[in-house]
Amino acid sequence: MAHFAKISEDNIVLQVLAVDDKDVKNENNVETESVGQAYLETHNNWPANMWIQTSYNTFNNQHRNGGIPLRGNYAGIGHTWDQDNQIFWPVKPFASWVKLISEARWQSPIGDAPELTQEQQDQNAANTHWWFYSWNEDNQSWDLTNRLA
Repeated sequence: MAHFAKISEDNIVLQVLAVDDKDVKNENNVETESVGQAYLETHNNWPANMWIQTSYNTFNNQHRNGGIPLRGNYAGIGHTWDQDNQIFWPVKPFASWVKLISEARWQSPIGDAPELTQEQQDQNAANTHWWFYSWNEDNQSWDLTNRLA
């Protein structure tokens, strides 16, 4: 199955459809985005150029099966299509976060959360604690939280 995102004029993903492989193959039996777009325009009354192919196996610009990632992330309803970078962006989690284009993901302005210590990881594994970092937008910092298991 091939997947296509239906986008609005504002580049917001409105819908994602799966299309049978036979409906996206050209005369040489090669999967081609434009063939799928034409099929979707015909059968869904939406302009071909507003159907963008997406990969169910792509997340943060990585293909989960080791293949070639397609367009940064699998499109979801409410995501934004970034034509310039050819990336589907999920909803921005916090106002201060910025696009990390190379990994097709949002990042805090100070980088990723710190790593948990080995002791914290061991406590999580033993189910005696639940350590994690959460973003504090007001303080622009990562806050360490401990919820007892």
